[in-house]
Amino acid sequence: EMQLVESGGGLVQPGGSLRLSCAASGFTFSNYVMNWVRQAPGKGIEWVSNINSDGSRFSNSDSVKGRFTISRDNAKNTVYLQMNSLQPEDTAVYYCAKGSLSYLGYLEVWGQGTLVTVSS
Repeated sequence: EMQLVESGGGLVQPGGSLRLSCAASGFTFSNYVMNWVRQAPGKGIEWVSNINSDGSRFSNSDSVKGRFTISRDNAKNTVYLQMNSLQPEDTAVYYCAKGSLSYLGYLEVWGQGTLVTVSS
């Protein structure tokens, strides 16, 4: 079974930093685009960032404003999201998601999510 398990969330004060991790199993990790998406309380799903097999990256500039950096370690089957200068509006459940080789933008496997709460 393909599986993604997020970790690293928690409570942090405004201006703080967190690094989220997502451990993948059950597929050839290095072949796939990996994504981070999030869902804030009472809001819809928002795409945050992704990283391709070759290390190229895209991010949602409007939402993360250059504060977040995605990376991957193919030897460890793990994708990361470094989050700096966190603000209350970043409070959300953060999900790791596996892309598709056949359908652009289709996120075919999701993790269970990890909650990030930014508050004083």
